[in-house]
Amino acid sequence: MSGPRILPVGDHALLVEFDDGERAWAFHAELLRRRADATLPTVREIVPAARTVLLDGVADPAALAGRLATWDVPPLAAGVHTTVEIPVRYDGPDLADVAALWGVSEREAVAIHSSAEFRVAFCGFAPGFAYLTGLAQRYAVPRRSTPRTAVPAGSVALAGPYTGVYPRPSPGGWQLIGTTDAPLWDERREPAALLTPGTRVRFVARGAR
Repeated sequence: MSGPRILPVGDHALLVEFDDGERAWAFHAELLRRRADATLPTVREIVPAARTVLLDGVADPAALAGRLATWDVPPLAAGVHTTVEIPVRYDGPDLADVAALWGVSEREAVAIHSSAEFRVAFCGFAPGFAYLTGLAQRYAVPRRSTPRTAVPAGSVALAGPYTGVYPRPSPGGWQLIGTTDAPLWDERREPAALLTPGTRVRFVARGAR
């Protein structure tokens, strides 16, 4: 298996790119571990994505790149993250359309989604918004041709291979299949985001149309 590709980004950042998400998540966990025990050179920000990790605010990118290339990163151990259960009312306005795209009934679509185990691949778009993987590729769905100008907070939505939950009202073009009252973002909580990279997630059905 080939090692990561370490690419310079500007004068003070590195982008570390992997062939798959599992290795990116393991690398991100290793960075956090080494930062916690002060064996990682100063990095202002660590930003994980689907298959990459960006290290920003690096004093000597070339030296750090050389060190990163020698790391032996262990696989992410099972149980590193607990599973977060999110109760969902499967009452979204696009549930029927998603079921039709999958070639199943609405009840079967709910069963497919609520039986999957998801993992947060990366976060972005808005504070507390997580991109979750876990559905088989055959269940990928397109974004809406016309985005909504306002999507309610707590909307559970699908786009491409990802599931996401809108932490606050915002425009959006994802397919809405349900709603939840789970607090995705709370600045009084540490961390403020309920879902962080690597977290395992299950959606628990509390009702369906």
